[in-house]
Amino acid sequence: MGFLDFGTIFFLVAAIVIFYQLRNVLGRRTGNERPPFDPYTAGRSRQPEPAKADGSDAVVSLPRRKAAPDAERYTAIDSIAQPGSELNKGMRAIKDADASFDPNSFIEGAKLAYEMIVMAYADGDRRTLKSLLSREVYDGFVAAIDEREKRSEKIESSFVGIDKVAIVGAEMKGSEAHVTLRIVSELISATRDSTGDVIDGDPETVAEVKDVWTFARDTRSRDPNWKLVATEAEE
Repeated sequence: MGFLDFGTIFFLVAAIVIFYQLRNVLGRRTGNERPPFDPYTAGRSRQPEPAKADGSDAVVSLPRRKAAPDAERYTAIDSIAQPGSELNKGMRAIKDADASFDPNSFIEGAKLAYEMIVMAYADGDRRTLKSLLSREVYDGFVAAIDEREKRSEKIESSFVGIDKVAIVGAEMKGSEAHVTLRIVSELISATRDSTGDVIDGDPETVAEVKDVWTFARDTRSRDPNWKLVATEAEE
């Protein structure tokens, strides 16, 4: 056996001391330990333990968080529509059916959807349109695209931006929430025939476009996406 110097003996002693300290703190495994706590499943799978008859193991209930008062719950809605107005009542009804509804977030999402739909229609992108439109509106858009393609016409479009957008209508129809927007956008658009001649629009002019679009979603559905269910061009 080789000679053990002082340093080696010191580290062996230290290792033994640490082992016994950990043993005292952590204890030994007996096979009856509780499984490790999983924060993602504990709330779903853990069953409450029955209280002892003598009350020695009684559970102290924590006070539940009180629901936000109406003034706070509808703050964003009241900032957009006058309290008491039909528009305000409609948005409050949607908020009651879907607590996640926020008019400002909805407007931002609708602006993105508007640009995507306008450009998808110009490009004949049926796949994108199908994910953003209701069945009825999709059928109408596709019919127009089909007719355009039969005539060998093409639309050249450049989306400049949205000048104004405002919620002008809101209501619950059964479990479906409907929100109507007035959108004023700027677009460069021209339609060319099979020979390349411009037959509609102007490829060099920015035009102002006014639309009234209605989006809807079933508040009982897990799908958070809204779809375009009605369109109207405003003169």
